[in-house]
Amino acid sequence: MCGFAGASWTDPQHAIDAATLDAMTAVLTHRGPDQSGTWFDANTALGHRRLSIIDLDSGRQPLANEDGSVQVVFNGEIYNYRELRNDLQGRGHRFATQSDTEVIVHLYEEYGDDCVDHLRGMFALAVRDVRRQRLLLARDRMGQKPLVYRQDPGRLLFASELKALLQVPGAPRELDPVSLDQFLTYQYVPHPRTMLSGYSKLPPAHRAIYENGQLTIQRYWRPGYEDPIAGRSQREWQDALRETLSEAVRLRLRSDVPLGAFLSGGVDSTIIAGLMQQQSGDPVHTFSIGFPVKQFDERDYARMAAEHLGTVHHESVVEPRALEILPRLAWHYDEPFGDCSAIPTMYLSEMTRREVTVALSGDGGDELFAGYDRYRAVALGGRIDRLPGPLRAVAASPAWRLLPASTRQKSLLRRARRFADALGEAPERRYLKWVGIFDANRRNDLWTDQFRERLGEHDAAGFLLDAYAECPDRDFVTRTTCSDVLTYLPCDILTKVDIASMAYSLECRSPLLDHHVVELAARMPMSLKRQGSRGKTILVETFSDLLPEKIRSRPKMGFGVPLDHWFRNELRPLLEDVLLDPVAISRGHFRPEAIRQLVDEHVSNRWDHSYRLWCLLCLEVWHRIYLDATVPPASPPASL
Repeated sequence: MCGFAGASWTDPQHAIDAATLDAMTAVLTHRGPDQSGTWFDANTALGHRRLSIIDLDSGRQPLANEDGSVQVVFNGEIYNYRELRNDLQGRGHRFATQSDTEVIVHLYEEYGDDCVDHLRGMFALAVRDVRRQRLLLARDRMGQKPLVYRQDPGRLLFASELKALLQVPGAPRELDPVSLDQFLTYQYVPHPRTMLSGYSKLPPAHRAIYENGQLTIQRYWRPGYEDPIAGRSQREWQDALRETLSEAVRLRLRSDVPLGAFLSGGVDSTIIAGLMQQQSGDPVHTFSIGFPVKQFDERDYARMAAEHLGTVHHESVVEPRALEILPRLAWHYDEPFGDCSAIPTMYLSEMTRREVTVALSGDGGDELFAGYDRYRAVALGGRIDRLPGPLRAVAASPAWRLLPASTRQKSLLRRARRFADALGEAPERRYLKWVGIFDANRRNDLWTDQFRERLGEHDAAGFLLDAYAECPDRDFVTRTTCSDVLTYLPCDILTKVDIASMAYSLECRSPLLDHHVVELAARMPMSLKRQGSRGKTILVETFSDLLPEKIRSRPKMGFGVPLDHWFRNELRPLLEDVLLDPVAISRGHFRPEAIRQLVDEHVSNRWDHSYRLWCLLCLEVWHRIYLDATVPPASPPASL
């Protein structure tokens, strides 16, 4: 696990020097504290920071073939590197190290740009072909490892994190209005945009070729939803799932440093820890985080799972110290990131890194096997769509708005109102209204007239609608899980985990995101994933031996934090001190009275705006660190 940065240029005036490359890589030291390296030729610079996981003594990057004509920098892990190495040696390739990185060099020699098709792992990489004067960039299929770039006339800059690109002298920093609108919609900035104009993210499962000053971007893989399998029995599906996921775990146990596992006590993390324990000679170390607010605390379930599996368990409690972690969060995430579960993920990663260097996680289970409660709403909405017109009108009646304020605060009725309010929308837009943070009306109420003019006619729903258009014409719940795999999973969940874990130099591996597991799940009928009101049924039934009964039957619980409670109590002063500060108001994005209304409605317990307020806080703190500062800091600031 590492970080890299570099540049390729056609105009010598745009070359970067050694000091600039050193600054770009130095700001990524948290991703690779063990080693650093650089390489230059007349038109390209490559820099690398290494976190040593496999082949600790060699494998330093940039890494080259025998004559130096192919140079590679790489972030991630190639889990099938031993099998690839054996095949390449049989084809006559000679290896100088035992590292997984070197297989990329020889795969490129053998297959060119198609080398990525052979990789089973998580990765972002850059390959410089000196003879052909071209550069290949690529990102793994699911988007576990980040890769950002900026193309200017005569030069391409690229790096593992946006902050590295901002170390280049004269790097512009201008907020992109469309990205701000998307952020308030989704709580993240969707690829390929970033919050800064002119900087882009390479989307998952894409490669980019930079040659003769031209950048060409291509998709190289799709999950497989377009190719469902019929005729298999449930037992056959279960056998295939057990075999494929067990192999994915086995491959992810390849390491020359200590490994552990995140364990929340949910179905996914318990299965992964259980499979890991079955294949380990010693008790696995597992890690969980908890909260003093009971309804957010999963530690009892995590202990239950650890006892059932026989792991050595570690746990910690998160207190509401957002003033301490907010600047660190904003600096590490490079752009506003509103998923508040980044808080416990940061604390969990910090605790885990004290004991191990690699942790396995259960990420991906909800999207692949329909685990989220919202898929039940999707199914119910589809049934309502099939009702006669008058009955649909009753279901979508505005009578929900007449409920008294005290009643609206109850969680179930609030969800019911949100469900009913969206029934008049097309199914795809309805889903966005259910999962979004600020809907179109709320965003419109926030904007000043001047900002609304800058924004123009942008439709923030386009990102999700485009994803739905890529998903095949199967049942709408399957299409929705497919859209989440293409959007929410890489842009939110995997971004959250990568940045939080790498902030503490912890490598996080996700067996459920092995592309063989993903392809199997994508081709599976929804009837095996959801039965009645419960999701992930095939996971529970396939791995029932690893799951205590109370975990098999427990309700879904997200990895959230008690923001609503904190904002009405310990963190209440933070809202006014940051959101209503004159500096924040002077930015001209939001109407002050609209922000004041959100704060007042929340602290008075008339409405739960906790996720909206958290997004606005993250935005303002990011603005102070990345735009207000003359030069963005090279390390996390100690305070606001």
